[in-house]
Amino acid sequence: MRRNSIIILAFAFLIGCKSLNNTQKGTGVGVAGGAAAGAAIGGLTGKNSAIGALIGAAVGGSAGYLIGRHMDKQAQELKQAIPDATVERVGEGINLTFNSGLLFKINSADLSEDAKQELKKVGGILAKYEDTQILLEGHTDDTGSDDLNMKLSERRAKAVSSYLETENIPSSRLKTKWYGESQPKYPNDSEENRIKNRRVELAIYANDDMKKDAEKGNLN
Repeated sequence: MRRNSIIILAFAFLIGCKSLNNTQKGTGVGVAGGAAAGAAIGGLTGKNSAIGALIGAAVGGSAGYLIGRHMDKQAQELKQAIPDATVERVGEGINLTFNSGLLFKINSADLSEDAKQELKKVGGILAKYEDTQILLEGHTDDTGSDDLNMKLSERRAKAVSSYLETENIPSSRLKTKWYGESQPKYPNDSEENRIKNRRVELAIYANDDMKKDAEKGNLN
C-alpha cells in the first residue's frame, strides 16, 4: 500500500502539476520515492527506460532543487544548439532524443556527416558540465529479426558513445544500453514512425560530485 502511494504521488508531480516549473517537479519526484518511483513511471511512460533512470537518480529535497536548477541551464543550451532534437527536463535530469533522420538509415549504425555535426555541438556542451553522467540507449524499428535489432541497437548506442569520446567526453562519464525494438516511441505502422523509432536517447544526470555539492549548498 505504501509503495502504491509513492508511485501515485510521483506520477502526480510529473503529469498533474502543471503550475510547477521543471526544477520544482524534479524536487518533488525525488522526495516522492527515488528508484521505486522511477521504475514505476518508466512503465507508465511506455517502458521508457531513459526516463525511468532519470527519475530513479533523483535525490530530492533542497539538493534536488539545486540540481534541477543546474540542469535547467544545460537543457536550455542543448535546445539552442540542436533545435531539431527533443530535449526534455525529467526529474533532476535531461532526456535528449536526436532527430532519427540525422542519425541512422535503415539497418545501419553508421553516423551521417550531419549527425556528427550535431554530436559535435552536444559534446561541446556536455564537456562544459563535467559533473554529469550520460546514459546512451540504442533503439530500432521492428524491421528485421529480434536478434538483429538487438545487435543493431547496441551498435548504434556505441557509435554515438564513441563519437562523443572523440569530442573529449571521458568514457567514465558514458554508459551504453540497448533495447532493440522493445521500446518503440511510436507504433511501427508506417515508415514515418519507423524512422522515429530508429533512435538513440541520452539520459543526463548528476554524478556523485554534483550531488555532494548540492547537499552542501555549493552548486551554482
